[in-house]
Amino acid sequence: MTYQETMSHIYGLARFGMKPGLERIRATLRALSDPQDAVKIIHVAGTNGKGSTAAFLSSILTAGGHKAGLFTSPHLVAFTERIRINGTEISEDEVVTLAERVLFAAPEGTTFFEIVTAMAYLFFAEQGVAAAVMEVGMGGRFDATNVASGGILSIITPIALDHSHYLGNTIGMIAREKAGIVKAGRPVVSSFQPTDAREVIRQHCREMNSPLYQAGSDFSATWESNGLAYSGLNWKLHALRPGIPGRYQAMNLATALCAAELLDQQGISLTTDCVRTGAEHASWPGRMELFPGPPRVLLDGAHNPAGAKVLAEALAGIPRRALILVAGVVGDKDADGILAPLLPAADSVITVCPSVPRGLTSRELADHCRALGYPAIDAGSVTEGLETAFNVAHPEDLILVCGSLFVVGEARARLLSQTFEPFRG
Repeated sequence: MTYQETMSHIYGLARFGMKPGLERIRATLRALSDPQDAVKIIHVAGTNGKGSTAAFLSSILTAGGHKAGLFTSPHLVAFTERIRINGTEISEDEVVTLAERVLFAAPEGTTFFEIVTAMAYLFFAEQGVAAAVMEVGMGGRFDATNVASGGILSIITPIALDHSHYLGNTIGMIAREKAGIVKAGRPVVSSFQPTDAREVIRQHCREMNSPLYQAGSDFSATWESNGLAYSGLNWKLHALRPGIPGRYQAMNLATALCAAELLDQQGISLTTDCVRTGAEHASWPGRMELFPGPPRVLLDGAHNPAGAKVLAEALAGIPRRALILVAGVVGDKDADGILAPLLPAADSVITVCPSVPRGLTSRELADHCRALGYPAIDAGSVTEGLETAFNVAHPEDLILVCGSLFVVGEARARLLSQTFEPFRG
């Protein structure tokens, strides 16, 4: 098959939807001789910040001279973004070869995400990575990534309400699902958490006899005049300049640094010099990503109320004449909760529809804006929304694109004149 034919086939697996359970992924990997058990796994779960934290840690491992795998989802523009080694995306030819083998091994009804996860494990095992940073797709306990016996470290980034119809409608319920990635006797690093989540994680770690390292008590990060200062288990670093923009990235980097300290203790050697280099060279597109313009365009993947609140706080530090908000939201998200922190900062609002089947229509989102007391222009597609924004923008204005990673990905492809692959499972 060609790459395009392979992608068409894999994307077609969306018909199986999202089905909790590990039976299908285990059967698939068993038929491939269990490649996941040949890799040292750093498992990352959470609601917000898990992609940035994974990117920081992968970059640190790479700077330390280690062959580091990175598996993330969803992709922004192209499928190949999901599977990387030392920052380099898997090639289209490698995707075709891996997909053929995994599809042949998979039982009927195996989902898109399960196939892609199996491809990542197989690729990392055969490429001989020193360690692989695996980002959970959704939840943790029943996520397809949660099948490896070689888990050496678990990371839980901030937990908030999201995917409630799958994971539960309270912070405590969601935390129980996320804590399902904890491995018996293996260390766990946790970012700052809401009280309910913190207690659930603590209890689960006690039950699993897994040492827990928590933000605030075991490690911390603060902004100083010359950059970020980190105080950890043994390391104290100053004047760090995170490669991923946004002051809120302080906690994501601190979490990755604590994880790096623990990996160093486990024999994956990391010096403070390589840690500094890795932190400063880290990249995570679509998160506070600024295109210089004029007018400037800011892309941010905030797609739940907690993420939108952090984004709204970050906007206060960005000078502009006026803010033009281009927003699109997926239908199963809390649209009002996402919009509420952002609308007061906006001088103009343009609504768009993500190019996914479950996207909220631009008209529906415009109605949400109006109900909150803010007039909005219903632009239709992401491309039309960007064109509208550019047409009305003054050179000193800031165009903010947010509300969904799907919207951010499509906008990024448009700005870079790249081909956009819309499916996102």
